[in-house]
Amino acid sequence: MIIEELTYLSSTTSSYATVEPRVYNHACNMKALKEKLVSPYQGSEATYEMVKEQIEARWGEECAVEFDPHSDAMPFSSWLSQGYAVKKGQKALKSITFIEVKDENGKVLRKIRRSVNLFHRRQVEKMS
Repeated sequence: MIIEELTYLSSTTSSYATVEPRVYNHACNMKALKEKLVSPYQGSEATYEMVKEQIEARWGEECAVEFDPHSDAMPFSSWLSQGYAVKKGQKALKSITFIEVKDENGKVLRKIRRSVNLFHRRQVEKMS
């Protein structure tokens, strides 16, 4: 199954959005799938701290200390494409990203701030 997904760059200095095809194999066992989970997070310290504070408020300091933004928090569509569904009634963690609008020559015309709704690993379950 090929799924197109929006890749976010969560950097306050530079970001952009691209669409790239990805192939996911849902027949993997749980351990292998856990190793393959990859968030579209791109390394912004500001968004990392923003999400980490929300995790600490909801699930405590221990969960916040263990938080890995590269695999623990993703948008709804990313969890779905990797074989997970958000549990009913779960509320999203709030984050932001910046999308660069470029002209034909690749010059950045402007940056647009977008809200991103993320879900933590505790808020999802494997689809059957």
